[in-house]
Amino acid sequence: MLATSVMVWLGGCSSPGLQEHGIAEPEMRPEDFFTGFLTAHGVIKDWQGGVARHFSADITACWSAGVGTLDESFVFDDGETQRRVWTLTPGEEATYVATAGDVVGDGTARWQGSAFFLDYTLRIELEDGPIDVHIDDRMYRVSERVLINQSKLKKFGFGVGEILLTIIRHPDVGVECSPS
Repeated sequence: MLATSVMVWLGGCSSPGLQEHGIAEPEMRPEDFFTGFLTAHGVIKDWQGGVARHFSADITACWSAGVGTLDESFVFDDGETQRRVWTLTPGEEATYVATAGDVVGDGTARWQGSAFFLDYTLRIELEDGPIDVHIDDRMYRVSERVLINQSKLKKFGFGVGEILLTIIRHPDVGVECSPS
């Protein structure tokens, strides 16, 4: 009886998996959504849930031979700027290997239905030196032009923060993609 109760409790605490979004619309095909010019607007929350910072980003997304490049330029509320360039290389069915300059090793991206999940370790530079933080990005396409992203940040398995953001496609804005 105790074992059953524990299993029910643990099952109730798990987060929804990707398969639960298999029939949700609109479909989240990365090469369709992450293309052209996009903007992002979000907040970074500390481990207690308080808003620590907010930011905006301009994203240029291009694809060549099935490989995607997302060039992100961030501006934070304190004036700090950051740039991250993601490369999404096709993996097995409905997956990508995701790499960027400040990502440790390879990240894994997968999608189904309206959901796109990205799992990776980010190296963050601090005054005392760098730290590696595991990030579980869960993105949900909610319309033709809008995606909602919730990211859980963990260090040694403990929650250290969260990022909430909205990404908006701007199909009316042209971009220049350099040939590969």
